[in-house]
Amino acid sequence: MNTTQRLKIDRIKLFLALSRTPHGLLDMATPAFGALIYLGDFPPVRVILIGLLTAFAGYTAVYAANDIIDYRSDRRRITHQDAEAAGYMDSLMIRHPMAQGLLSFKEGVVWAVGWSIVAIVGAWLLNPVCALIFLSGAALETIYCLLWRVSPLRAVVSGFVKNMGAVAALFAVAPHPDPGFMLILFLCLFFWEIGGQNIPHDWSDIDEDRRFDAKTIPVILGEANAARLAFGCILIATLLCIRLFYISFPGLQGPALGAALAVCTGLLWLPGFKLFQTKRREAAMALFNKASYFPAAMLGLVLLLLSS
Repeated sequence: MNTTQRLKIDRIKLFLALSRTPHGLLDMATPAFGALIYLGDFPPVRVILIGLLTAFAGYTAVYAANDIIDYRSDRRRITHQDAEAAGYMDSLMIRHPMAQGLLSFKEGVVWAVGWSIVAIVGAWLLNPVCALIFLSGAALETIYCLLWRVSPLRAVVSGFVKNMGAVAALFAVAPHPDPGFMLILFLCLFFWEIGGQNIPHDWSDIDEDRRFDAKTIPVILGEANAARLAFGCILIATLLCIRLFYISFPGLQGPALGAALAVCTGLLWLPGFKLFQTKRREAAMALFNKASYFPAAMLGLVLLLLSS
């Protein structure tokens, strides 16, 4: 590989880092999980192909938009974050490449807008409702970022944002999805996001957030109460997850419920209880990292059950 090719690859890696692609790929399992557990079967190939491209484009655009909106605050925080990012899933690639001056602000905007267009077109082809959901998610992501120094209730907004992909997936495979099922799926992912993602994510940045007077749950409630809230949300998410499998696999309820409980225990309960016990930053990072695999593990379990 010559120098020019290496530089091009390094450049692409910076854009992928802007969109936190390793985490985005895991998040792509969320809409796939929602669609398959609702249908109990595979959708048409056209829907699968368009859905995969749309999901990748959507998560790529939204994660990049997060860094665009937070550009100024990230510039102020970046020197503190670099030293403490080790071990955190979102640091597998360079964190905040625009704030570090490795990408220009204009390049980041072009990247985000380009993928947004792909996501909107793909979503519209699946179902115009999906396009509206994506636009709503992008708007909520903006609100989420702007609430950083305003209110810990931004965690609620984050719960809605993380659900947009799964809800859109239901409309992509069924014009009129069952409202009851959609509500259970929504709440399951909502409480997973708050307990397994948002609270431990903000916990990892608690020192910087205190310095900059951020209004996150760990800062406002304190470590002990934040740990209790995270563990409570995890328990609720687990119960709702088991309910989803109970509804969707009536002929395989024993194996389905047992497998779902085992996955929830390994990825949510045990690391969540560890954080509840220790109140340590390392435990919060471990919970975030393990809980990040929850949608992918649920997708894998659904695929296994559908093939049996």
